[in-house]
Amino acid sequence: MFFRHLIQLASVSLCFAVGVARGEEENLWPVSVRRADPLTGATSLEAVGPLFFTRTTVPSEQKGVRPLFMETVNGGVTEGSLLYPFFTWRREDGYRAFSFFQLVNSRRDSSEGQPTDDHLDVWPFYFSRKAIDPAASYQAFFPFGGTLKNRFGRDRITFTAFPLYARTEKSGRQITHAPWPFLRFIDGDGYDGFEFWPLFGRNRHVGDYDHQFWLWPFGYKSVDHLSEPVPDVKIGVLPFYSVDTGPGYIRKNYLWPFFGYTQRTAPYHYAEQRYFWPFLVQGQGDDRLVNRWGPFYTHSVIKGFDKTWLLWPVYREQRWSADGVAQKKDQVLFFLYWSLEQKSLANPSAAPAHKTHLWPFFSAWDNGAGRRQVQALSPFEVFFPTNDTVRQLWSPLFALYRYERQPDSSARHALIWNAVTWRHSPTAKEFHLGPLFSVLTGEGRSRVTLGNGLVGLQRQAEGRWHFFLFDFHRKDANKADQATTP
Repeated sequence: MFFRHLIQLASVSLCFAVGVARGEEENLWPVSVRRADPLTGATSLEAVGPLFFTRTTVPSEQKGVRPLFMETVNGGVTEGSLLYPFFTWRREDGYRAFSFFQLVNSRRDSSEGQPTDDHLDVWPFYFSRKAIDPAASYQAFFPFGGTLKNRFGRDRITFTAFPLYARTEKSGRQITHAPWPFLRFIDGDGYDGFEFWPLFGRNRHVGDYDHQFWLWPFGYKSVDHLSEPVPDVKIGVLPFYSVDTGPGYIRKNYLWPFFGYTQRTAPYHYAEQRYFWPFLVQGQGDDRLVNRWGPFYTHSVIKGFDKTWLLWPVYREQRWSADGVAQKKDQVLFFLYWSLEQKSLANPSAAPAHKTHLWPFFSAWDNGAGRRQVQALSPFEVFFPTNDTVRQLWSPLFALYRYERQPDSSARHALIWNAVTWRHSPTAKEFHLGPLFSVLTGEGRSRVTLGNGLVGLQRQAEGRWHFFLFDFHRKDANKADQATTP
């Protein structure tokens, strides 16, 4: 709440200070820099360098204090963060959610103003849900006792003085641990089993599977799909020998996992030999190829996903196609150099899209349709490529240089958090050295100012230059009225 009022106060104060923007940018750096995007209709304002910011793109509005706070309002949905990723929240009609570092999570779903479903997690100690349907409600205090429903991949979990006693249920299968993980008793509809881990154990389901182990993980036998004509069987006496068999395949290992082979005839053909796995592997089959001489060279093709390693992990190249787009990714040491190229398969003559990171020096984007961006420095983008919160809160703090190009060929350069900016479009050009010096040309007029309007020169169309003093108004009519002839 404090940060929200602080942002609103700063925004209103700056609006009175700079008025309506002359041209597309009003630069009072480091107090404020206001911008308008004529293509998208978006307006943005940064104050105190990159620290305070607001951005409006109908119907959304975003504001914050980097890197502490950000809140985004989009229609009836409000999302925010404080000290991200520690505190995050979301609000909309009938829904409220709050999280502290994904350790404390609360969520309330309501209908017509009445609470209907409340969740609270305090990891790993407390879990609760209060729903209209008592059968869906639960409460658990770990490790003392309680019940959880439809959590952690189980229909129901009940425990008392964990690990002394716990019971889980899923799809009719019930497992009792007393104590966990050493003793397991398995029962239910067609289920049966007992395990004394790690010495021995057996659990089975009629017509489905029969799993056994001895001195886990050294000895085991698993049989799956018992109702099929040919079940899947896995037998292992590790590390000496293991074999997996099933319909159309066999996989054997000697001195596991170093030596072995795989032969498959269904549902596809594939043959593979392994020597000192994972270093030497040779395999070939239907839409599959593995040629590995690790760590020096590896080339594999699996279901159209083509991957090549050189001097692992120094260089990796990947090629694949998805959703009508051919993609190519190159990486050096995973993140030091990272490049992705995308081409349309339906329109091969279309310009490709690019994204490139040279960590931590710069990041570059090109959507292939005339929009481009470059930023230096860029220490976060390669690690959080889809995280908009990190992009808005952290990346601008390191934007010593930023370049943006729009589809209409307009382009903007910014240095030192907008201290120096220059922009050109098909109809106008702008240059700003903070509030000290600015030049604006285009749309039938030219204007040169010192002190953001304290003194300057301007002319209309092909007319004479006029000298002016104290011209802080933004409307062309006002500027013409106040101009004086030297």
